[in-house]
Amino acid sequence: MKKVKYAVCAALGMALAVGSVFAGGGGQQSGGGSQSQSGGGAPAQVAKHKVTFAGTEAATTGQSRMMQEVADKLNATGRFDADVQVNGALSGDTDNLVTQARTGVPLVVPSDPGRLASQFSIPDLNILMAPYVLTDISALEKLPDTPLFKEWQAKLEAQGISFVADMYNGFRSFYTITPVTTVSNLSGLRIRGFGNNIGNALAKYLGFANIGISWGEVLPGLQQKTLDGCEVQVATAYGAAIYEVAKNLALTKHYMLQTSFVCSTRLLSSLPEADRKVFLDTIRETARKYSGIIAAEEDGYYQQMKDKGVTITEVDLQEFQNALAPLYSNNDLGFSPGLKDRLFRELGL
Repeated sequence: MKKVKYAVCAALGMALAVGSVFAGGGGQQSGGGSQSQSGGGAPAQVAKHKVTFAGTEAATTGQSRMMQEVADKLNATGRFDADVQVNGALSGDTDNLVTQARTGVPLVVPSDPGRLASQFSIPDLNILMAPYVLTDISALEKLPDTPLFKEWQAKLEAQGISFVADMYNGFRSFYTITPVTTVSNLSGLRIRGFGNNIGNALAKYLGFANIGISWGEVLPGLQQKTLDGCEVQVATAYGAAIYEVAKNLALTKHYMLQTSFVCSTRLLSSLPEADRKVFLDTIRETARKYSGIIAAEEDGYYQQMKDKGVTITEVDLQEFQNALAPLYSNNDLGFSPGLKDRLFRELGL
């Protein structure tokens, strides 16, 4: 794997500058068209399509490695100039990165269904990450072919964002300074979670205070005791060295986290048809590959957590599921009638 590049302080400005050129040039961008022949009759040089994969996770996580592999594959075609900026190099705020992509900056951003649901006002998208709804990663292989998924794609495209691929990225659980063995132990704790509707609903019924700060602020918050814990997937927790402060892991596995790769519809429409197919196929095929890789690596990460002194508690999942049942009976997430049944039917569950 090639070394993932890290941005310096000027990286964000550079990305925005690229976006301004991209947005201002209509169909032209740094990767569009071809240069004219020189007077000496030299063959025309085809300009490459510039694209940046920008995420907030550490370079070691499956998500970041997946993006690097995609960039390597695209660059190998000779038609793309793709680079990877991870660990919050362009921004530690995923929603901010998605907003940049929405305006036409040539970014591919790993978001998730819950974030997209809130950011683009599509409540039904929350069903993909609603607590204890989807628990089998094999369902994600069928998801892109369902009519429901295509409806969500169309709603996002109408707002300037293309939903390119969905990838398994680990089950999320609670990492805390004090032990959590039951739902009541979460009461009053300041937990960093998703700062969106799905994160707020989880906090409401499990009794903790949801602190929706950027991921880069979590370790300092734990060290300074302005946070009592976080809920996150194990690879990301390990990559950020959360084990240095939060020595307790309650294995609730309340979300089956998915990485939803999105980019600007302007970026996609600017690509010639053949290059667009290569771009989409490469991302989707690599996402399927890494869903399996990430799942296979989770046990190893849990063991590494133990090796770092973290106590892992197998909680009573039924207790947590019961505590969250009112979330669905009260329809806090605003699902359309029959949404879960329709999703399961289209997935063959």
